[in-house]
Amino acid sequence: MLVMFNKAKWITWADLKSILGPVPDTAENDFARLFRKEFTLKEKPTAATFRICGLGLYSAEINGKPVTDNVLTPPFSAYDKTVYYNEYDVTSFFNCGGNCICVTVGNGWYNYRTGSTWDFDKATWRHNTKLIVCLSVNYPDGSEEIITTDSSWQTNKAPILFNYTREGEDYDARLYIKGWNLFGFKGSGWENVFICQPPGGILKKDVYPPIRIIKTHQVKSITGNIYDFGVNMAGWVKITVKGEVGSEVLIRYAERLTKDGKLNQRDTVRFMGTERGHSCKYFLSGAAEGESWHPVFTYYGFRYAEITITGKAQVMQAQAHEVHTDLASIGSFECGDNMLNLIHAASVQATLSNFHGMPTDCPHREQNGWTGDALISCEQSLMNFDITPAYRKWLLDFKDVQRPSGQIPGIVPTSKWGYNWGSGPAWDSALVLIPLAIYELNGDISIAAEMWENMELYMEFMEDMAEDYITGFGLPDWCPPDNNKPGMHDIWTEWLNPNVPPVTYTDTAYYYADAAAMAKIASAIGNGRQEYYSNLAAKIKKAFRQKFIKDGEVIQNESQTAVACAIYQGLLEENEIPKAAAHLANLVRKNGNHIDCGILGTKYIFSALSENGYAQTAYEFTVNPEYPSYAHWINSGMTTLCETWEMHTSLNHHMYSEVDYWFYRHLAGIRPAKPGFQAVDIIPCFIDKIGWVKASHKGIEVYWDKEKLILSTPVHARVFIKDVCHEAAPGTHEFKR
Repeated sequence: MLVMFNKAKWITWADLKSILGPVPDTAENDFARLFRKEFTLKEKPTAATFRICGLGLYSAEINGKPVTDNVLTPPFSAYDKTVYYNEYDVTSFFNCGGNCICVTVGNGWYNYRTGSTWDFDKATWRHNTKLIVCLSVNYPDGSEEIITTDSSWQTNKAPILFNYTREGEDYDARLYIKGWNLFGFKGSGWENVFICQPPGGILKKDVYPPIRIIKTHQVKSITGNIYDFGVNMAGWVKITVKGEVGSEVLIRYAERLTKDGKLNQRDTVRFMGTERGHSCKYFLSGAAEGESWHPVFTYYGFRYAEITITGKAQVMQAQAHEVHTDLASIGSFECGDNMLNLIHAASVQATLSNFHGMPTDCPHREQNGWTGDALISCEQSLMNFDITPAYRKWLLDFKDVQRPSGQIPGIVPTSKWGYNWGSGPAWDSALVLIPLAIYELNGDISIAAEMWENMELYMEFMEDMAEDYITGFGLPDWCPPDNNKPGMHDIWTEWLNPNVPPVTYTDTAYYYADAAAMAKIASAIGNGRQEYYSNLAAKIKKAFRQKFIKDGEVIQNESQTAVACAIYQGLLEENEIPKAAAHLANLVRKNGNHIDCGILGTKYIFSALSENGYAQTAYEFTVNPEYPSYAHWINSGMTTLCETWEMHTSLNHHMYSEVDYWFYRHLAGIRPAKPGFQAVDIIPCFIDKIGWVKASHKGIEVYWDKEKLILSTPVHARVFIKDVCHEAAPGTHEFKR
């Protein structure tokens, strides 16, 4: 136990000594639990520090006042390896005399009872909800008093009847215990707690950006009992209702409607192992003045909410709370083509609604920390948000799930799922390439240094998996067009698509990219390993070229992904790139100015074209109004990016968000000349059809139109216009185009 918890005990609501075997799958586990402790302070304190961890999730009050506006805390982790606690300054909360600490604890990911594809119900850490608290109080005379969790605390069932992260939450206001959170409360049904086993992981202070209610959305339209909030988001609905005691309000969440206007949860419940879907229930207390409520231990991915009343009650108001990690904005983009502005907004919204202590794939069906999704979207995330501290937490999660062999799963954290499916170099490379991107775009090498041993261990695993420097044990280019036609729902046909390169192609390319990245990181850290990884990269490149390149051209020369990959990953020689880029642009034109890539090819193609004079081609397939394209999504009413070009699975994924990095890096031309933008290069791709572009990042502001470019910069800059380099000192400068 850490010293700062001063011999505090983990407590729970059940006598676990009477239970043989695993935690029973009974309705008793569905309830959230209340914990309380009354005590008396001899004086009003000069300082008070409150440390707490409630697993899986908690909500804490002192003398009836919420301790924080953070929600869904503590962050998810592999609880048998790492457990995060929170620390708050609560000096102003206390009185001289009687005081009370009250905590509600829900299941979260810690006690996930319902089954799903990803086996969190079988997690080795799974146990009853539990709590640990340490309050340190300092008095004016310099003395200190400590209040901790022990067997004197009391517990009871919360009015929360059901709570699981994916399935939702039910609340019975008739069961609310008035005054339970205040000193002097007297009530029945309370029992002393039990000392219980710790969760097993090391307690670490949570210093990462919290999850909060970020924004409130008013309803845009109501059709029958379906409420449209106008934007796809993560969060929940807050209702204000009035009616008879016991009346039931059922809220079902979805991001789409059926053709006849009914709620469609088809793709938000796949693989979840439950018939419940995304929903919550509220049972009225019958308060004459009305009553308001929203969930606290779950969140939903939705645009629409279906609200059904059983009994005599009416909805007075419904609002949507947008809930995600509180990420400060450090970038902006807008231009003269409003379609690009809408795509930018959709990229930002998809990124934000998929960050809840970790980057997730979608905020509804899975809520999993897929490594490949995060890798593909990391650069645009770093340009838009101060996201490095949040990435640090998630990358440290890799340490907890990496096997001694170096193998990592496809989702992080994980209970045990995803090591032998859903991973592989194109996904695993998040461990290496995100720390490099953080260094290059944010200037922070400390994360790469902290992860270095894990990165080396993974590279050893890659070497074990490679034969003659060729490897292929992961997933291919995921979700390309035409593979996921409506009604087909077949995610396995990537392997059958002739335009998708073999796994050995993209995996070996990532093996090379990782080795090259390791060399760069080793140089920045100065650990003496640069030469080793440079030599390894050269060997991989040679093997790749022998197998996949012939006479300077990619053998699978009709695949946009294959050609773009070879250019983007640096597997062609300099003299081969112009011909390859021209051929890639021609492939797009031959395909009716359409992209023909899944998430890997989409990552490569924007840069492969734009770095070599074909930004116009990238622009044309982006704004092409016909399927498959980004514009087709927007014209179909999307406010976030989708999982597939066909829009028939998740409508809120960020894995196609490389387009947003293209806005910053190529259209605006903002690039780091030194790590962390200590100096900047401005190399814009002028596309006259766009009219004008305005973008900013960390105080660097770029504007261009058909006549001029204006740069405002706090650092030294080089501006490249028509292959002419202009040096610019900190300040504001105007250049003719």
